[in-house]
Amino acid sequence: MNLSELYKSEDYRKYLEDFITENRKQKFDEVLENRTKYFCIAVEDVYQLHNTSAVMRSCEVFGIQDLHMIEQKFSKTIDKEIALGAEKWVDIYRHSSTQNCLDSLKSQGYQIVATTPHADAHTLDDFDISKPSAIFFGTEKNGLSQEIMDQADAYIKIPMYGFTESLNISVSAAIVINSITNKLRNSTLDWKLSEEELLAKKIDWMRKSIKDIDFITERYLAENSK
Repeated sequence: MNLSELYKSEDYRKYLEDFITENRKQKFDEVLENRTKYFCIAVEDVYQLHNTSAVMRSCEVFGIQDLHMIEQKFSKTIDKEIALGAEKWVDIYRHSSTQNCLDSLKSQGYQIVATTPHADAHTLDDFDISKPSAIFFGTEKNGLSQEIMDQADAYIKIPMYGFTESLNISVSAAIVINSITNKLRNSTLDWKLSEEELLAKKIDWMRKSIKDIDFITERYLAENSK
């Protein structure tokens, strides 16, 4: 049995549960109840790693499971002091080019949504959440690339009433993610993780929480090969 098969195994899940506390199991259940892949977040060539880490933290806090990082110009590491462990609980997908990211998300059924201050964009209050969406964020200085703007299906903006016309990406992401996830949870849409996704994610999180997980997994496999 390979690792991908283990992530589909109820027996393996039950086996791992003997190595974590009841409080931990309960916390996993509570958090997963509010996790979603209905929306995902993508950041394009954000130079400052602390901004990427802060976006990741916002995803984790507000229940977004998937974060896509386009690294066409700048590769990124995670600032663990800012992420505060979010990298353990959020799934991170790295893309070597903007087009690869767009193609991948479109193939998964996501509409492409670009964040922009342009006047013809929908405000957060008007944003239609009826379609699974990938929300793209660019740098504060240059915004998103023309490649994304040309291929976007929809555009959203944060209403601003001061002299400043832009926000730091980490602040923008936190505002947008909070708004759209609140709307999602107050809707009748089927936004929660599937049973298969819940099982795989619970196993993933337990594996990340258990010391000597490789040894424990080898013992499980040995016991179940008899």
